[in-house]
This record gives sequence, C-alpha cells and structure tokens, in this order.
Amino acid sequence: MFGSTFGTFFKISTWGESHGKALGAVIDGCPAGLPLSEEDIQQYLDRRKPGQTSISTPRKEDDLVEILSGTFEGLTTGTPISLIVRNTSQKSRDYSEIASYYRPGHADYTFDQKYGFRDYRGGGRSSGRETIGRVAAGAVAAKILKELGIEILAYTKSIGPIQVNPDAFDKEAIRNTSTCMPDYQADQKANAYLASCMADKDSAGGVIECRIQGVPAGIGDPVFEKLDANLAKAIMSIGAVKAFEIGDGFRVSTANGSSNNDFFLSENEEIRKKTNHAGGILGGISDGSEIVLRAYVKPTPSIFQEQETVNQNGENIRVQIKGRHDPIIVPRAVVVVEAMAALTLADAMIGNMSSRISYLKDFYHFS
Repeated sequence: MFGSTFGTFFKISTWGESHGKALGAVIDGCPAGLPLSEEDIQQYLDRRKPGQTSISTPRKEDDLVEILSGTFEGLTTGTPISLIVRNTSQKSRDYSEIASYYRPGHADYTFDQKYGFRDYRGGGRSSGRETIGRVAAGAVAAKILKELGIEILAYTKSIGPIQVNPDAFDKEAIRNTSTCMPDYQADQKANAYLASCMADKDSAGGVIECRIQGVPAGIGDPVFEKLDANLAKAIMSIGAVKAFEIGDGFRVSTANGSSNNDFFLSENEEIRKKTNHAGGILGGISDGSEIVLRAYVKPTPSIFQEQETVNQNGENIRVQIKGRHDPIIVPRAVVVVEAMAALTLADAMIGNMSSRISYLKDFYHFS
C-alpha cells in the first residue's frame, strides 16, 4: 500500500489497523537533542481518544503510547523514533455482518475496487483510529515548533448550524467543553443539537479552524511545494475532511482586489497586513502573519438509521449498522488537524534551512 508516508525532511510513516494488535508511527528526520517523553505525546493522544464524552464513541481505549526507539536519557538521538499504541478494546464481531456489503459513506467499496480485498473490521486503514499515528508523530513535530516559538491552536468553529461567536472566544473553553468550542454558550447549543441528532439515530458535521502563530516570513516554496498547498494536502488527508480553506477561503471569489490587498508598514517599520485575507501565506510562502486555515468535516457515515446500500453480489439491500460510533467526528479531529499542521510546518522549517547560501554559511560558521 502506497500513501502511508508523509513529509520530505521530517518524514513519518503510520501503520496499523483499527482492529489489529496495535497502531503507531515511525518518525525519520527528527533532530537530535530534543527533550521528549511519552507524556509529551500522551497529552495529544488523550485529546483524541474515544469514550470520554456522550458525543464520542463508547469504545474505551487508554491509547497509551510507548517510545520504542530514537531517544536516550530523555533526548532524541537523531535516529528513527518508533511509536506504538496497542489496541485493547476491539469488538470485531460487531463488524462481521458487514463483510458482505458496503457501508454507505465509507471506503468499503473503493478499497474492494482497488485491492480486491479489505479489512472490514472497522474499516482497517480507513478507520479514524489510523489518526493515532498522525497525532503521536504530530506531538513530536509540535514540540520542535514550540522550540522555535511557533504555536498551533485548533478548535471547533461550528457544528451543524451552530457557530462560535467570535466575541465570546475563550481559549480555555476549547479543553473544557465536549465539543472543543471556544464559546460556552455555543457548546451548550451544539450539545442540544447533537442530542436531537442522536435521538433521530443521525449524525452531524462541522468546521475546525486552526490558527498558527510565530511562523516567520519566507517558509514554503513556490510552484509545487507551496506551504498552503502542502497544508491543504495534509488536512485533506484526514479521512472525514471534505473541504479546506486558507484565510478568507471561498469568500475571496466575491471580493475585489482593492479590498483584498492589505500591506502596510508598521510604526516599527515592519511590513504587516491590516486584514490578513490571505491567511498568512502569499505565493505559497508565509508572510509573517498568523496562518489561518479551516477543515470542513462530513457527518459520521455510520448512523443507526436503516439505509440503502449494495452487497458484494451487486444487489440492492437495506441495512442497519451496528457497533460503536461517534455521532460527530469534529471534536476528536481537532487535535488531528493540529498534528497535521505541525507535521507540515516542521518539515517546511527544516527544509528552509537550505534556501539561502547565507543560512548554510551561518550554520557552518563560514564568513
């Protein structure tokens, strides 16, 4: 299977299935000397693990990470870092019935068409549990970025028709609400909306917004390695994400150039932007402003209503999916968006070290 490796300089490979023995990631290209512990990674994994609220799957997993290689005495050694999280709550019997048909909205049919074979137990590699490897590796990338003064903050911007009020933004609420919304009132409304969805045996989608501060101007490359293009690929690679925006996103199609352009020289003679419509990236290269991106997440395809589908014999049938499923994917995907943004930026920051001869001369102390 191609497609399980991400990055060029800071490179990760994720592995494992939702109902296999374990999942994890191998990181290659992490600089030596970075303080790193299992607790650093566990903090991120705890934000995505199931069974914590009434709006997440009841599957109970501790999702405890082990660092198998790449560290010594609390520091990275510069060698590959291998991370493992063991599965402890598989109920594969919940999925035995779906071996003969394709679940609506899932990758069952496309996997069958590509490989002629699929792991029907929870979707295998197409399961949301695949993101464990991404989040574990993303925690390491985020720690590198923190050493460089770069902070990444993602949160739920909307669930169904419920939107966060920007005037009520409260950073602490992101970790204290079941929806990961930075607005307590919106969280209450969203929970009421989700309760009605669950009562109807239905699910909901939403939008995750991510803000990245501290990225210097000049990160990213033109043409095929644009920073916004690589961020788009990273975020769109998350299973449930169906659309991506940077800055004003879709709204720029109705703007005018006179209102969309916004450079000015600040009082301390730094080039700044008044409105940041571009979301911190111009020509595929960071401009020093806050990077703002959004991920649009579809409703959970596994719902408990009876639905139409097709079996492997090409017959129309009606099914009612069983098992343990999230009524909404968005809150648990917030940290996945952070992780993928961190992986993209860590890779770009390391790669940027060779963009000027002066950088190489400074590094190797040549005058």
